[in-house]
Amino acid sequence: MIPWLDARSPFPDVSKALTEADGAPGLLAAGGDLSPRRLLEAYRHGIFPWFSEGQPILWWSTDPRMVLLTERFVISHSLKKTLKKVDNSMRTDRRWEIRFDSAFEQVMRACAEPRKDSAGTWISPDIIRGYGALHRQGYAHSSELWLDGELVGGAYGVCIGKMFYGESMFARVSDASKIALAYLVHFLHAHGVTLIDCQQETSHLASLGASPIPRAEFIAHLREAVDLAPIEEWQPLPLFRASGKNPLCPP
Repeated sequence: MIPWLDARSPFPDVSKALTEADGAPGLLAAGGDLSPRRLLEAYRHGIFPWFSEGQPILWWSTDPRMVLLTERFVISHSLKKTLKKVDNSMRTDRRWEIRFDSAFEQVMRACAEPRKDSAGTWISPDIIRGYGALHRQGYAHSSELWLDGELVGGAYGVCIGKMFYGESMFARVSDASKIALAYLVHFLHAHGVTLIDCQQETSHLASLGASPIPRAEFIAHLREAVDLAPIEEWQPLPLFRASGKNPLCPP
């Protein structure tokens, strides 16, 4: 049995999470709320909420943990060509734009839209309200790709100190989510964030350079990272020098 949290209950230690043998590996607790206080406490301890609408709030801490080292983000040859086009447009005709935090709730709602490979979404109205409150407090951020003034792709997550926790991405045109992610990873890397939490292992994340590590190693990293000075100004950085050579993004 997993513990049920009330308003005052602390999270159990992550070592108490269920294992593969229990049938729900990583499940730690249920109940509680999605207040900024509770969410920040969760993320500081390597815990995240994940549940479907109609279920109680379920809290997880997976082992192993899927992470992306910012210096190892994989950019394919075709994506690099697209990124150069977007980067150039940002300097010239402005048809393409990367923005941070200009449409946080829009990004969340777009991530919640039905997808061909998924029967539903865990990004419920309660999740949107909870992370919206975190965003207003400066802890949740979105990376957005705009084309001719229309939001066509993005990603969002939570940042505490120098620790970033990725949550979800969406794309309405080809490679849009990867473009938004590339700018976000580059920005985080430039500001001293070395590791992004991806929570659960997928082939898509693996193709971008993410890999699983033991939960104990993940927890050890975040314990130091969350207490480092936070990023004060969230403004996208160019991925390439003006000459188009010497990309500043990881190879």
